[in-house]
Amino acid sequence: MTDVAASDFRHPRRYVRLDTILRLRWLAVLGQLAAIFIVVQGLEFDVEVVPCITIVGLSALLNLSLQIVFNPMQRLEPVYAAALLALNIVELAGLLFFTGGLQNPFSFLFLAPVLISATALPVRLTITLGLLAVACATALVFIHQPLPWDGDEPLILPPIYLIGVWISIVLAIGVTSLYSFQVTEEARKLSDALAATELVLAREQHLSQLDGLAAAAAHELGTPLSTITVIATEIEREMAPDSPHADDVKLLREQAQRCRGILAKLTQLSSSAEPFDRMPLSGLIEETVAPHRNFGVAIAVALLPDDAAEPIGRRNPVILYGLGNLLENAVDFARERVDVTAEWSAQEITLTINDDGPGFAPEIMDRIGEPYVTGRRNLRHSVDVEAGGLGLGLFIAKTLLERSGAKLVFANRAAPGQGACVRVRWARVDFEQSPVPPL
Repeated sequence: MTDVAASDFRHPRRYVRLDTILRLRWLAVLGQLAAIFIVVQGLEFDVEVVPCITIVGLSALLNLSLQIVFNPMQRLEPVYAAALLALNIVELAGLLFFTGGLQNPFSFLFLAPVLISATALPVRLTITLGLLAVACATALVFIHQPLPWDGDEPLILPPIYLIGVWISIVLAIGVTSLYSFQVTEEARKLSDALAATELVLAREQHLSQLDGLAAAAAHELGTPLSTITVIATEIEREMAPDSPHADDVKLLREQAQRCRGILAKLTQLSSSAEPFDRMPLSGLIEETVAPHRNFGVAIAVALLPDDAAEPIGRRNPVILYGLGNLLENAVDFARERVDVTAEWSAQEITLTINDDGPGFAPEIMDRIGEPYVTGRRNLRHSVDVEAGGLGLGLFIAKTLLERSGAKLVFANRAAPGQGACVRVRWARVDFEQSPVPPL
């Protein structure tokens, strides 16, 4: 049922605004200038001021040039954003070369560009930046100027300490970057999946509204067509049978009557312009099941009421689309049969969908309902395998049905049965809740 193109959500392009990179670079320039000033003026340490100021000045000049030449609001291609972050790493390495190498406590700032890349750029570029940062840190272990310190009591750190600092930088780059990437990727996937959900729901609501629009159009067109039919009938009655226009008038009357017949059928689609007409639970189930009956899988519907009357709820696209996705998933995996069972009482409504397929795979059992989790492999009923493999079907169904107040349970059927079991449960008051009247 999901008609969202796989290319729209499977591989999202990642762009960073130039303004974001420039703000970070200006922050780095100000921080570097402040550090140099404090070390030279406040602590009165001997620092290679001219080379350090030159590096910071060139960085500031580049920032200013980029702001003048390019629109700061434009989004950079990932490779260009990575190039600017790589330049940050090289600039930091140059400053550390003149200020003690890895003995300088600011050496851990190698993490910053790599973390930014992990949250905003593709994996390959993040790995490249990480390797560049590790290479610079490795070079600074062996090649650097002395650490600015008190000339009377110079600080001499043992090699084993520098090796420990190098290992900690490498581990920090790897671990924190991986963690940041995973967290950001999870958020990105969830955002994309929610966007897909909103898209299909909007389309379903639009299609649902067509019933009301058709009925309104039929109502408005009924009066003029009746007038045309009456006038055509009178003209035909008064016209001589051998008149050259007799056939034309007869055809006009017949076509007007045909239009009235078509409009009469349209009015049966909906008796009002309200897109959420009320319907019994059995009707909702039948409307959900009907599109899936011609795929070679038998669908059996069973209604198991107690003493309470059958629930009557809204013809809600949220529920129709969510149940449709669950049923489509069951039909795709079923071998021969899908059972849809509805039970209700005065307090609760339960809808169960069972199939006789292989059931849910154990490795995804705890993650069912999350975006981009799929068990589809070469399904015989899947028309669009590429789109079917996105793993959005159950996520969309779960999200939409939970919006309607339902609670979902995914499980495999108990032995000796085989197949998947999805149970959807509503409080009866939530299912039968009347639509809010228009303001």
